[in-house]
Amino acid sequence: MIPVRALACLLLAASAHAGPQADVVHWWTSPGEVAAKHALADAYRAAGGHWRDLALVASEQARGVVQSRIRAGNPPLAAQFNPSLEFVQLAREGRLNTLDELATRDGWAHVLPAVLMDAIRVDGHVYAAPLSVHSPLWLWSSRAALAKAGIKAEPRSMDELFGALDRLQAAGLVPLAHGGQPWQDLNLFTAVLANQGGRELYLAVLRDRNPAALQGEPLRQVLLTYKKLRRYVDGASLGRSWNDTTALLISGRAGFQFMGDWVKGEFTAAGQLPGRDYGCAPGLHPQAPYVVGGDVLVFPRGTDASAVPAQQLLARVATAPATQLAFSARKGSVPVRTDLDTRGLDACAQQGAAALRNPARLVGNTELLLAPERLTALERAVSDYWNQDIPAPAAQQRIAAVLNNTDNRRLP
Repeated sequence: MIPVRALACLLLAASAHAGPQADVVHWWTSPGEVAAKHALADAYRAAGGHWRDLALVASEQARGVVQSRIRAGNPPLAAQFNPSLEFVQLAREGRLNTLDELATRDGWAHVLPAVLMDAIRVDGHVYAAPLSVHSPLWLWSSRAALAKAGIKAEPRSMDELFGALDRLQAAGLVPLAHGGQPWQDLNLFTAVLANQGGRELYLAVLRDRNPAALQGEPLRQVLLTYKKLRRYVDGASLGRSWNDTTALLISGRAGFQFMGDWVKGEFTAAGQLPGRDYGCAPGLHPQAPYVVGGDVLVFPRGTDASAVPAQQLLARVATAPATQLAFSARKGSVPVRTDLDTRGLDACAQQGAAALRNPARLVGNTELLLAPERLTALERAVSDYWNQDIPAPAAQQRIAAVLNNTDNRRLP
């Protein structure tokens, strides 16, 4: 992987004589993501815009390049970002152009869920165009694997899930497909926290960092359940990417995977259909928290005033109903707008759209709730517990220390 600083220098050199920059930095590189990106880029070009593609494999690398170019005075036209505290910091530094006028004219406050509108608004101003909603905690299943194990119904509780995992293991299959990377370890932990602990515990731990919740028995039980899942993961898990992990379900070699709805793009690219080839559920039960994240486009502020109309055009195209439906159909995401007729989307997307219309289920994801340094420290703490012989009480104390620590430079 090219270091972020070196890559930024290459991109700066390549564009030094290119005039006004119309490039879009992103990390849509898997097959489903590329198809979705083409839907957006084609719609923008059809509206008269110019799209110069700058794709990077890793989200951290892409965001690093964007930040480097902004600080070097050569910002891209637009960049994929996630609604996060890192995005909030850029907005507060005055690095991004606002979209207040467009958001007001197009009535974003009336068609976007409140949790998403709050995520793109900083100190009363709108700084990002929401492109897709992704919930990171969907449960995916291989119909072929479940049939081989004699499982006739999708699990709707933790007990039912463990029963299904036992049957898959007895059938010689991988019960739980999991990619052993720190962010995926944390994703699986938050899936257990949300499904077993519920919305109240999820928010008490990650948003409120409530001391009683962090030290309480419910969180200890979540940790025990999380570690119990370890016995159902295959030996090749460590370091595996999410899409290579999804391939285990696509091939029928594994039964379940907890992962975001972006994996649906991989099923689609493989010619598989929900209900026929795979199952999907935004939670183990109908009232499980629906964790909201996703992609947004940010528009860095530069010295070239001619870039602003092009940015406004891209923001308008990205949030237009037709683009929303086309992008989500390819990427596996849910449209950000709640005023769309989603009956033409697949069964999984319709479940997600229904959940998005239920404010009682909506919570922000970890990037919305935690600063980058704290999130990284939490990933490390959870991943260490997953991979090492650490007692649950000790892991709980470390997690509490990470979430309660106010000095990010000294996070454990």
